Order: sequence, then C-alpha cells, then structure tokens
Amino acid sequence: MAEAESAEVTVQRQLDAFNARDLEALLATYADDAEVYEHPSTLIAAGKDALRQRYAARLAEPNLRADLRYRVVLGSKVIDHERVIRTFPEGEGEIDLVMIYEVKAGRIAKAWSIAGAPTLYSR
Repeated sequence: MAEAESAEVTVQRQLDAFNARDLEALLATYADDAEVYEHPSTLIAAGKDALRQRYAARLAEPNLRADLRYRVVLGSKVIDHERVIRTFPEGEGEIDLVMIYEVKAGRIAKAWSIAGAPTLYSR
C-alpha cells in the first residue's frame, strides 16, 4: 500500500506544480531519464532537458490549468483523467486527457498520454 500512496503523492505533486506553473518543481517529480509517450509508443520527450523544453513552452500559456476528473492508483501506476484548459494555435479551449504514470523510487519514470479532441471556446 505504501508504494501506491507514494506513486499517488508523486503524481499529485506533479499536477500541483503544473497548475502552479512551477517548472523546477514539476521537473523534480520526474526521473532524470524519464520518458513521455503519446500512447501507445510514440516517444515525445526523453530526459529532463527534453521535458524542460516541452513544459517551459506549455507553462507560458496564460490560461493553462489541468483539472483532475478521476484517478486510479494500482501499485506504481497512476491513471488520471484530466480536463486541460489551454491555448491552442487556433485559440483558447480545453481537451480531455488520460495520463498514465509509472512511478519508480518516488519519481515519474514513464508517462503516456491519450488525448481527446480539443474543444475551442467560441468568442
């Protein structure tokens, strides 16, 4: 049970840092050699330098926020359903994401994202 609690605490710290736009706190939740994939196997970032580049751009969005809808914890795996409000190239909107995290030694080692279709806000 402690492993599941540890995994959940790590993922919650990641979500809190994301919403606070705290890049260093966000990166601290990831292993140095962490890998992030578009599910199932498209690698989109590997290592903290790649994560820093990816998240720095995202965290600059003025309306960015991820709201947790539902969470499942099973051992070292955490599955979150999130609604993310952000600025797309076409304008402001939201997107549903399923994020799957694998936590090892208190850090996110791997993550996979499954994205729904973006919904743009009308003006």
